[in-house]
Amino acid sequence: MTTYILVHGAWHNGQCWQRVTPLLEAAGHRVLAPSLSGYGDKASLLAPDVGLDTHVADVTFLLRGEDLRDVVLVGHSYAGMVISSAAHQMPERIRHLVYLDAMVPEHGESAVDVQPLTRQLIDQAARDGHGWRIPPMQRSSHGLFGVTDPEDIEWLTSLLSDHPVRCLTQPAQLDNLSVKAIPRTHIHCVGNQPPGIVRRPVPASQPGDAPAYVRELTTGHDCMITMPKELSALLLECSRH
Repeated sequence: MTTYILVHGAWHNGQCWQRVTPLLEAAGHRVLAPSLSGYGDKASLLAPDVGLDTHVADVTFLLRGEDLRDVVLVGHSYAGMVISSAAHQMPERIRHLVYLDAMVPEHGESAVDVQPLTRQLIDQAARDGHGWRIPPMQRSSHGLFGVTDPEDIEWLTSLLSDHPVRCLTQPAQLDNLSVKAIPRTHIHCVGNQPPGIVRRPVPASQPGDAPAYVRELTTGHDCMITMPKELSALLLECSRH
């Protein structure tokens, strides 16, 4: 049995994984899909001082509190920042890192550095008078986070809430060389991508000179909603690396 921790991205909460969780559990694995501080059942914690370090602490607290080891740690979108930092704090507990259409930072980089579009969102929120919080992105011709089915959009909209600016401006601390021993997989969503999104090329070899595992799903950004079976199959593959 492998333990999976599924970490949601900006504006979302842990419920966004509800189509993936039972598929991984049916294969005999344990799955945890927590909501980060400020979202879902932790919405009351939303505040100006919630930042990347807050969300990293959410994950490391779960790892330590449940005494979890050999974990496949999955981060979607912004949560690539979160899992990278959490792995650098507790590398001995991580079996595999999965970057699911995610930001992949270098040491000292913030989300603004990795995905410049986030600066536009911060500036727009300031112009609109939202200050320290960024409202969820709105439905466009590309759907909502790549989700196009009307019923799915309605459900997804009910999950979304504001994202603190500090999460996007606080730099990741990635200075633990032990992380180089952790295998990693990059899963890219290659369909229905809105303009302005930047995806860095994945190096042919990963830290520790391991080969790069890169997989693709032909769907929009929120693949856990649009292609849960296909995503689950890829995540199960990661447990075997």
